[in-house]
Amino acid sequence: MQETILILDFGSQYTQLIARRVRELNVYCEIHPFNNPPEITDDIKGVILSGSPYSTLQEDAPQFDLSKIKGNLPILGVCYGAQYMALTGGGKVAPSKIREYGRANLSEVVAHSLFEGVPVGSQVWMSHGDTITELPEGFQVIASTEDVYVAGYEVTGEKTYGIQFHPEVYHSSDGKQLLENFLNKIVEVQGDWTPAHFVDETVANLKFELGDDKVVLGLSGGVDSSVAAMLLHKAIGANLYCVFVNNGLLRKNEFTQVLKQYEGMGLNVRGVDASDQFMDALAGIVEPEAKRKTIGRVFIDVFDQEAVLIEDVKWLAQGTIYPDIIESVSVKGPSATIKSHHNVGGLPDFIKLKVVEPLKTLFKDEVRRVGASMDMPKELLGRHPFPGPGLAIRILGDITRKKVEILQEVDDIFINGLKNAGLYDKVWQAGSILLPVNSVGVMGDERTYEKVVALRAVESTDGMTADWVHLPHEFLAKVSNQIINKVKGVNRVVYDISSKPPATIEWE
Repeated sequence: MQETILILDFGSQYTQLIARRVRELNVYCEIHPFNNPPEITDDIKGVILSGSPYSTLQEDAPQFDLSKIKGNLPILGVCYGAQYMALTGGGKVAPSKIREYGRANLSEVVAHSLFEGVPVGSQVWMSHGDTITELPEGFQVIASTEDVYVAGYEVTGEKTYGIQFHPEVYHSSDGKQLLENFLNKIVEVQGDWTPAHFVDETVANLKFELGDDKVVLGLSGGVDSSVAAMLLHKAIGANLYCVFVNNGLLRKNEFTQVLKQYEGMGLNVRGVDASDQFMDALAGIVEPEAKRKTIGRVFIDVFDQEAVLIEDVKWLAQGTIYPDIIESVSVKGPSATIKSHHNVGGLPDFIKLKVVEPLKTLFKDEVRRVGASMDMPKELLGRHPFPGPGLAIRILGDITRKKVEILQEVDDIFINGLKNAGLYDKVWQAGSILLPVNSVGVMGDERTYEKVVALRAVESTDGMTADWVHLPHEFLAKVSNQIINKVKGVNRVVYDISSKPPATIEWE
């Protein structure tokens, strides 16, 4: 039985970050919407109530019946969660006289249990418009700041705690210590959820679930599908059939290079060059979402043609990871469609296969750690994320073979330049974009009128937010010079200095 911390999501932007911090402490946790909680079983050892963009004083504020867990399981209420427990317990919450957002420092701390090892003066991150003005009977203040008297409380006779700040964010300097105290001293979990433990448990479960059945998996060359393949390979060996499709929109030489890498890992992989089918289908299409849907449709057609060649195949494996699952069952329902390339819910009716998703409980960084525990190649695990539609969404406007060739050459110079300069591993994702813009240039004694390319490099942890990387000017100058001199058809290079939000990582 896997010890689990249940995180009830009331809609906070930081909920996933709470889960990541708990996982970093080797404790398994799951996020569930407050309005669709799981059954409370013996494996759930404690509960964390998240923050929320709502006020507890709103008529439509999120409501949750605490009666089944309060007093029976350890609870940590964060921000909204703390206010909600105080209000429903008979206390009072009121709008703050001053908006409490940003850094604050603890002015008083009761240094036991939850706050053990957290000193007076510790910096915390506030993000709320309401304040607990009166605590219910049996509730005791255990932490304050200069402006917030009830910055933390505990309930006498229970393992119930509330805090008005966010321990999960980087700005709360002792937030990790506080979460560790809650998990180790209050919940008293074992803290044994490690990558190696995950591999052993997952392989055993896959062996039981799949038996002697055949499984087909579409490999992308990326981290997620590759780690999923290795887990399945450990469980069912030759009964795993992998298909790697060349859509004609991969990076330069990627199809042959990745196939060789997979062969070296012992995987049963069939490479399918369907680039002509994709390019023909994309001819004349300009709108980004139409490109994505076209690529998805053709991929399904190609993949289905390959899957039916495998006699008696019963399962389709996917490299779906936890953020995809969370987003599809979020508090506010499925997120508005920004880009239609997530795995979840993307299967057509005519693929009559059961789905297996070995990574559906992991975040991206955890996927990499699991891969490392299986001794997978560092080069593969360290690969930057690459969009499912490939270079199609890095070519603004219509897609032609000539444009793909130009962008492949530009991208190859940029990515290899990052590697040679020792910068690749310091960047979360990098790529090149071919713009639908021609500019005047001078080469030798001749005027040119050629394409503009943009270079993009961002730092992030999971792609939810991202900041542009301050690459050295000398590096950018060198790469720009190489691109213009070596790639025929390009005479201008620009660097994208937009963060996400408000921009996205990709341009389409």
